[in-house]
Amino acid sequence: MKHPFPYAANCSLLFTEVPLLKRPAAARAAGFHAIESWWPFDTAVPREADVDRFVTAVQDADVELIGLNLAAGDMPGGDRGLLSWPARRTEFLDSVQVAISIGSQLGVSCFNALYGNRLDNASAQEQDDLAADNLATVAEAMASIGATVVVEPLSGVARYPLRTAADVIDVLDRVTRLTTAGNLRMLADLYHLTANGDDLDAVISRYADRIGHLQIADWPGRNEPGTGRINFDKHLNALEAAGYRGWAALEYQPATTTEQSLSWLPRNHRGADPISKTSQGAKQ
Repeated sequence: MKHPFPYAANCSLLFTEVPLLKRPAAARAAGFHAIESWWPFDTAVPREADVDRFVTAVQDADVELIGLNLAAGDMPGGDRGLLSWPARRTEFLDSVQVAISIGSQLGVSCFNALYGNRLDNASAQEQDDLAADNLATVAEAMASIGATVVVEPLSGVARYPLRTAADVIDVLDRVTRLTTAGNLRMLADLYHLTANGDDLDAVISRYADRIGHLQIADWPGRNEPGTGRINFDKHLNALEAAGYRGWAALEYQPATTTEQSLSWLPRNHRGADPISKTSQGAKQ
């Protein structure tokens, strides 16, 4: 497998053999210079002490946190974001301020805003209107620290409405009419796109300049590259040729242990020098 991009380890799915706060150090010991994480707290607005412990764990490990999910609700319970959830708007926006604090301290360059599932007690239009307004607010807030905000299609959750790259682009196009912030992009997760039936060749050809972050896992199974049917050489090379210059984040579930699952990736490719924040993401 060719390696056109620097790799980052997702510490929410990798290194789960150790507690969360020890995973940045485990990633560094495995040779990674960069990590990403889902929202690392049990609540949208955690205690200051919990935030400090997370920040310290990243700093002490000497890794760069290049991506962070915004608060997304109870993920194990099936929630997939708060962006479009009317009853939790204040809570969500409060959590954004926490994320900005973390981003300011650690230089986080990319924040993932999960859209949220469809609800029984709110219409789709009400949710979409709220999501657009919230996303504009988040984009403007994150622009203050030079960060990009990404939105992604997801698979495996029937109530999550953004299934394809085109679904996300429609949302981003709507929001660009509400804000002057130019930091909204799509998160292209090759596993989710494939699982939902999107044509990766067509996605890359049409939307490469809208991609702000890349995640990889093989399909089916969501395990490490080489365990499924995605042609990563082909698609990563196509992304490079199309101008993508960001990270490739490993957001997969190891088929065995994390260490064994990394056998496909030579250690000398895990520690590529981090790309400068001004060049990260797709070409502007």
